[in-house]
Amino acid sequence: MKELSLNILDITQNSISACATKIIISVEKDTKENLLTVRIEDNGKGMDKEFVKSVTDPFTTTRSTRKVGMGIPLLKMSAEQAGGEFKLNSELGVGTTVTATFKLNHIDRVPLGDVGQTISVLVSCNQQVDFLYVHKSDGEEFKFDTIEIKEILGDVPLNEPDVIMWMQEYIRDGIKSINGGA
Repeated sequence: MKELSLNILDITQNSISACATKIIISVEKDTKENLLTVRIEDNGKGMDKEFVKSVTDPFTTTRSTRKVGMGIPLLKMSAEQAGGEFKLNSELGVGTTVTATFKLNHIDRVPLGDVGQTISVLVSCNQQVDFLYVHKSDGEEFKFDTIEIKEILGDVPLNEPDVIMWMQEYIRDGIKSINGGA
């Protein structure tokens, strides 16, 4: 994938398919450690130990519509090609955590991409799921929490066009503010 935000979208769709009601997506940039960490945690169905062992194989999938699952293998490959690591922890009935690290300055690290758009699409299409997006950059932190947003908006649905646009801009501006305006 050309952007990590597309990996985030794909892995989060797995969480939604696993009946998650709460998904935490976090991105952390640590220039001192030269690391970018992407983590997706959910409270979905989880996976048994045997499936976890095989899930990085593109020919392992739970889908019945196709016999190939590329999301996890592609994220793992991207992390390893950029000098990082990939970890997947899962427990049946508890949920799954996917963590990928990347060397920030590695020539093969794909850009983060438009996380604002990715998160707003996930939220607007899956209003029954509570999302927490946390973006950290060298000690600064921005949070976007749909529980808070739903409280503020009341009866206004999260898939209203004006709300979607606001979410995108709010997340983009939040990320920009902790990255020194860049």
